[in-house]
Amino acid sequence: MNATTNTTTLSALIRSRVVSITSFLPPLFLISLLSLAAYAEETALIRMKTSQQQALGITDQPLTPVKNAWNTAYPAKVMVPNAQLRVVSAPLGGLLESLRVAEGETVNEGQTLAVIHSPQLLEQQSAYLEALTELNLATTQKKRDAQLSREGIIAKRRFLESRAKHTQANTRVEQYRQALLLSGMTQRTLAQLERTHRLSPSLSVTAPLSGVVLEQLTTPGSQLDALDPLYKIGHLQPLWLEIHVPLDQLGDIHKGTLVRVIKPAVSGKVITVGRMVHGADQGVLVRAEIHKGTEQLRPGQFVQAQIAQPQSNTRPSYRIPRSALVRNAGKTWVFVSKPRGFLPVPVELIKEESTALVIRAPLSANASIVITGTAALKAAWLGGDE
Repeated sequence: MNATTNTTTLSALIRSRVVSITSFLPPLFLISLLSLAAYAEETALIRMKTSQQQALGITDQPLTPVKNAWNTAYPAKVMVPNAQLRVVSAPLGGLLESLRVAEGETVNEGQTLAVIHSPQLLEQQSAYLEALTELNLATTQKKRDAQLSREGIIAKRRFLESRAKHTQANTRVEQYRQALLLSGMTQRTLAQLERTHRLSPSLSVTAPLSGVVLEQLTTPGSQLDALDPLYKIGHLQPLWLEIHVPLDQLGDIHKGTLVRVIKPAVSGKVITVGRMVHGADQGVLVRAEIHKGTEQLRPGQFVQAQIAQPQSNTRPSYRIPRSALVRNAGKTWVFVSKPRGFLPVPVELIKEESTALVIRAPLSANASIVITGTAALKAAWLGGDE
C-alpha cells in the first residue's frame, strides 16, 4: 500500500471517529483534532481541473439512499390462491349436451357453464314430488288427529304417531330438496317443479364464483359420471408467487418482507415462509402475495423474483452503479466529488444486485460520487502504478 492510500485511510478513520469522541475532549484539543482531519483529507484529495475531468470522461451523480437491498433473483411460479380456485364438476351423471364457455373467458358467479342431459335428475325430481305428496298427507293426518285428540275421541298415542310420521316426511322432503339444489336446480326452478309437476332432464351447471376459465377439462358429447370435472376457474386478484429459496440464503426473510418481479415490474409482500426443506433442491418455499399489476401475470408462469434485505436505519446505505466502485489493497472505494477534485473514501460492500451495488459508508446523503472515468481517476490516485 503506498503513501497516498495510507493518508486516505487515516483521513477516513479520523473523520469517522471525531463525532463519537467530541463530547469527551477539551475544546482546544478538539480544534487540533479537526485540523488534523482536514489536513489528512486535503492531502488525500486528487486535485483535477474541470478541463481535465472532461478530457478523461469523468462524471458524477448524487448518492441514492436505500432502505432495502435486493437479493439474487430466484425462479418463482405464479399461482392462484387456494381460496380463489374452483374445479367445476358434474353434479350428476349424464350426457354432456353443451359447453357454454371456453378456456380464457371471464365468467360471473351464477353464469351457466354447461348443460347435462341427466336421467338421474329425473329420478331425483320424481322422488322429490313423491315426498311432497307424502308430506301433504302426513300434514292432513296430523291436523285431524290433533283435533280428535283434543276432543278425547282418540288416544294421545295415535296423535304422537301422526306427528312422528309428519316429521319423517318433512325430513325426507328437505333431503330431496337439498339434493336437487346441489345438483344445480335453483329455488325458482324447484318452485316451478312443485307447481307444474313437470320433470326435466336438462341440468344447468353454473359458475361458483366470478373469475377466468383456466382450463376446460372435457368436451361436448362426453358421457359423464357424477363429480367428473368440467372446468377449472380462478379469481385472479390477488395472485401468489411461490419462490424456492436455498436454505443457506434464507436469512431473515419473514412475513411482510418486500418481493419484486424483475419482468414484468410488479411487487408484493411475503405472506408465509415454509418450515420444510424440499429434498429436490434443498430450498424453502417462500410465498408472496401480489395485489397490484396482477393483469400482467399468468397462472403457471415462471418469473424471476427478488426478495428485499432491509437495511439498518442507524447505518445509512446507498445504491451505486457498478462502475462507481474501485478496488485497491483488498478494499473497496468510491471517489467523492469535492470543489477542487475528488476524495477516495473506503466503503463497505453490502450487496451485489443484478444491475447495481449497495454500499455502506460514512457519507452525507447529498454527496456525489464518480460513476464514469473511475479507471483514469484511480490511475491518477495511485500515481499510475496500481
